[in-house]
Amino acid sequence: MEASQQLVIEEWNGSSSTKLFKTATITVSPALSVHRSGSGFNHVWRRFLDAFVPEGFPRSVTPDYVPFQVWDSLQGLSTYIRTMLSTQALLSAIGVGEKSATVIGATFQWFLRDLTGMIGGILFTFHQGSNLDSNAKMWRLVADLMNDLGMLMDLLSPLFPSAFLFIVCLGSLSRSFTGVASGATRAALTQHFALENNAADISAKEGSQETVATMLGMAVGMLFARVTMENPLAIWLTFLSLTMFHIIHH
Repeated sequence: MEASQQLVIEEWNGSSSTKLFKTATITVSPALSVHRSGSGFNHVWRRFLDAFVPEGFPRSVTPDYVPFQVWDSLQGLSTYIRTMLSTQALLSAIGVGEKSATVIGATFQWFLRDLTGMIGGILFTFHQGSNLDSNAKMWRLVADLMNDLGMLMDLLSPLFPSAFLFIVCLGSLSRSFTGVASGATRAALTQHFALENNAADISAKEGSQETVATMLGMAVGMLFARVTMENPLAIWLTFLSLTMFHIIHH
């Protein structure tokens, strides 16, 4: 049995130590010290979680919030890794690193790619905007599948130089549908999770979660891109494996 320690607290009256006003003795046990240390760790951990979970968690959200966010983060991580691989292929097809490539040519191709995506997003919103509330889960699945298709187009672009511009524009068009459908259905899902009128808090904390997933995905994606560089078989195996994981665990 460990001995208790005594802590003597003295309060002095005046600037000098000549007049003793009050003396108190407090007995401190080792168990109390451990408890305080554990409480301090729990407090720090709780403050850390406050940056990523809604206030009042878990009572402030529905029971399916945590499973959804876990799988959504894992799927997002796989998406960022595949994005790094497809972007590497796209830049190679544009001619980055080749002396024969011109800056104006690459800029024009990138401009047409983005322009196609913008126009596609407007047209998709015009035709389907009013239908996105009817079945949020279905449109969420459609958004992810269209995003997968867009990345696949970028990865295919170096294989067909004569049809490069058409393929990358098709991929950009596909991702434009993803942006509209994903953004619209996200609002519906956030309202579903909110139990205490805290949809804004849930949305903000989800942004923090996505930021962490993005940083991890970028780091791992750069590693994969480096390891699989100039190895098409490894690139395709990695891309297809992550795509299957993304679809199956949706």
